[in-house]
Parts: sequence; C-alpha cells; structure tokens
Amino acid sequence: MNESFAFAAVALAAVAAALPAAKRRLELSLAKHPSLTGHSRMAKRVAALVPGYSYDEQRFFGSDGAPAEVLQRRQQGFRRLAAQLADRHRCSVAATARARAGISDLQFTGAYRVPFQYSAYLRQHIQIGSFVQRTDGVTITDIDGQVFYDLTGSYGVNVFGNDFYKACIEEGAARVRDLGPVLGSYHPAVAWNVEQLRHISGLDEVSFHMSGTEAVMQAVRLARYHTRRPYLVRFSGAYHGWWEDVQPGPGNPLPPGRTYTLKEMDADTLRVLRTRKDIACVLVNPLQALHPNRAAPGDSALLDSGRRAQFDRAAYTAWLQQLREVCTARGIVLIFDEVFVGFRLAPGGAQEYFGVRADLVTYGKTLGGGLPVGVVCGRAALMKRYREDRPADICFARGTFNGHPYVMGAMQVFLERLHSEPVRRMYGALDETWNARAAQMNAALQAAGVPVQVANLSSIWTVFYTAPSRYNWMLQFYLREQGLALSWVGTGRMVFSLNYSDADFAAVVQRFVAAAREMQADGWWWQGAGLSNRSIRRSILREMLAHR
Repeated sequence: MNESFAFAAVALAAVAAALPAAKRRLELSLAKHPSLTGHSRMAKRVAALVPGYSYDEQRFFGSDGAPAEVLQRRQQGFRRLAAQLADRHRCSVAATARARAGISDLQFTGAYRVPFQYSAYLRQHIQIGSFVQRTDGVTITDIDGQVFYDLTGSYGVNVFGNDFYKACIEEGAARVRDLGPVLGSYHPAVAWNVEQLRHISGLDEVSFHMSGTEAVMQAVRLARYHTRRPYLVRFSGAYHGWWEDVQPGPGNPLPPGRTYTLKEMDADTLRVLRTRKDIACVLVNPLQALHPNRAAPGDSALLDSGRRAQFDRAAYTAWLQQLREVCTARGIVLIFDEVFVGFRLAPGGAQEYFGVRADLVTYGKTLGGGLPVGVVCGRAALMKRYREDRPADICFARGTFNGHPYVMGAMQVFLERLHSEPVRRMYGALDETWNARAAQMNAALQAAGVPVQVANLSSIWTVFYTAPSRYNWMLQFYLREQGLALSWVGTGRMVFSLNYSDADFAAVVQRFVAAAREMQADGWWWQGAGLSNRSIRRSILREMLAHR
C-alpha cells in the first residue's frame, strides 16, 4: 500500500512538473500562424516534396481547361507580345543573355519571374533585358533607348526620385574627395550625420553598417547580449534579411534555431510574450502592415487569385502600441526594422508615422543617398558592446567599410535635403495623395471591366486579382509592353517615388489599364464553369502528386 502511494505521488509530481512546460508549448503553438509561413519546418518539408516539372506548349496555354478558341487567342497574343518585346529591347536582351552565365542573380530572377511550371516555356519565347543606361524624372531608359515609367523603387531606395539621389552622390563625393576612401578614421560628415540620426530616431547612439541585413544582425546581437536571452520573435511572412534562421523555411539551408515565428496582430502572440522568459527581442517590419502574416507577394507564386492585401493604419497602430506595452513590461527589446519603409512614410520613419517608439531601429536603403548603407539607432544601454566590470565580456561587431567617407558624404546631403522645402512638400498630405491615387487606379480598372485591383501602404503598392485565374502572372509582361518597369517580383510590389506628378501618375494609370485590357482581350482571364481558386489549387496538387 505504501509503495503504491509513493509511486502515485511520484507520478503526480512528475505530471505537475511537466504541466507548466506543456502549457508554454501549447501557448507557443497557438501563437503560430496556421499557414506554412508560420511553420518553417513544415514549409521546408513541403518544399522538398514539390517535384520539378514543366508544361509543354499545349499545357502552357491550356492549364485551366480553356476551349480551343481561347487557346488560339492566347497563342496569338503571346507571339505578338514576345515579338514586340524582342524587337524593342534587342540590345538589352542580348546583353542580358551574354551576362547570364556569369551572374547567378540573373539566373535566379529569370527562372522565378513566373510559377515554375510555366517558366521554361516562357523563357524560351519571352526574354527580359536587365541593362539600363539612364534615369530622368520618374522614368528609366534601357540600352535600346526605350523609356519606362519606373515602378521598381530600386527595392525601396528611391523615395524622392532618381535625380535626387544622383545629386546626393555627386555632391557627397565632392565633399569627401580630398580625404578619399580612408577607412578607420572618420570624415567630419560622420559626426553631423550621427546628430541628425539621433534627432530623427529619438534614440541615443548610432552604429553604421554596409547593408540592412547587417544592421538587423547587429541589433539582434545587441538585444541578446544585454538581455542574456537567446530567442527572437519575428512575424509570419516578414523579411529581415537572409541571415541564419531569421529568414526561415524554403530558401534557407539552416533548420529553425533560436527564432520564434508568430502571428502578427494576434492575442495569442501577446500571451507568449507575456509569459516566456527566453525572448530577447521582437522584430517588426512595418511593411507587413499591408499584408499581415503573408510573405512578400511575388508573381512566382501567383498560381491562383488568392493574393490579398489591405492596410488599416488604426488597427496596426493599436497592435504596435500593444507590443510596446508588453515588451516594456517584460524587458523585451522592441526593434523596428525600417530598412525598407524608413523615410518613405514620414520624415521620422515608421516611429513617427505610427506614433510608437522602439528600443532599437534599423535603417538602410534610401538613407545612404543612393549608396549602400545600414544603420542601427538605439538606447545607450543597448548599444554598448562591452561591460566595464567584465572586460572579456564583449559583443563584437565591426566592418571594414562602416563609415566609408563617400557613403557618409552622400548621407549628409540626403539628411540636409530631408528638411528642405521641396521634400517637405512631398511629405505634405502624403497618405491622402497616395490613397486617392490608389482609388483612382481602382476606379479606372473597375470601369475597364478587368479583374484587377490594387492595395497600398502609402506609395508602396501591390496588385491583387478579383476573379480566379492561373495566368495572372502574365500581366507583368503586358505592363512592360506598355512601358511600365517592375522589379523581378512582378505585380507583387510596385514602389512609386514621391516625385510622381499628377500627370505622371495619370500616364501610369492609362498604361496600366491598357495592359490589362490587352491581356483580357488575349483570353488569359477566361472564366470557365466551376473555375475557382480552390479548384485551381486542387488541380495543381493532383499534378504534383502525379509527377511524384
């Protein structure tokens, strides 16, 4: 009897000890987004199972079961489009073809402009040139002399217009020319830039780096060093550079390590932050406000019309306020990754725009005045890289080109012009201007009767589609034919510079609508009975299983 009682007591004690850990594990699971963006291990397993296969000509044009008449229109439109692009951009296409063998980036972007099933056939017939020679105002000119309206935004660098950055680089170089590329010592521009950045960020100290990825790496390292905690929290779909497991899942050879990927704008996530003791920092990319918990939209994954986006400023502001509150209470470092959106939303960045202060902020892209840069601004207690009472306990981070004179010169000019009257005018009524322009574009698309709409976070836009289709990714090539330049992700992201005039924008709308009408006339948005996003996904799953 005594032995049985003792055994039961031990068992109960073991269960009681395990309950808190099980509860924490359950809370963590509930805070993960149900999609693959919230489950990086599962996403990698699924990605490893996807077989490689390519459509032949018949399947390329008829993967949705369209009738013969529609297939004929698609084929005729495709051939006309291919011939037009090849003829207009002959020199740029040829230069790209010659360079591709030696530039791995060109090989990658060329292969992933569209879903992989269609990629091989499309690349045989539609070639895209990647070489350009000049910019003027809001346009970019390729080496054939063909002029495009620039909707690439140079991956976020181009906030104020290409001419603005050409001037920053030229004037900045002139200021530091006498010193040249001397490293280790500082040009006087560095001290001036630091004071400006302290004022803009509202934080105490600054460190310079050579890329946004490097700046985020340093911010996270500092947070871990000072909190003595190992884990960081990022949110589903958010991008913070391609390092370690902070860009988890497909594309990263490392398994998940000390990163929790949780749901954004969700009470389950706040519960985890309030209860766990191993979280050093929370990483926020304000760009996710446009599509919370979804990965950056790219046409390579545009197999149906499931892409959605919508920006709710009030709701996202409330979320950031909740994060700020719980991070303060729990001693968790709140990091704003403003590498992409910094200075695009407001002169003080996302902190000013949403009215929420972070502990560490990273900037990049546009801040360099057109040259490469990454910056960390933070509270003094977090920026310190050593301990007075433990001289061997340091947080090392250095870089040969940190504080490069030419970068600092261009940055100084950028920061001076940030406060100039022409730039202040660009910021005036910023949301009202770009929200009205998005509404103008949507009204024009609706009037044209095409299944296309846009959503925007200020001047950062994405395109989504309102009717089921397997061919939405074709729109990027019709837009190119109309003289609109997109980045390699296609219609997933359009980034306008703030110097677009009403006349410039009206021209973009006219060309965008013309491209959509042409695509519709060529039969790519044919609607068959029973065609839905669900039926498309099921059809693709059957294909993959058959090829396995």
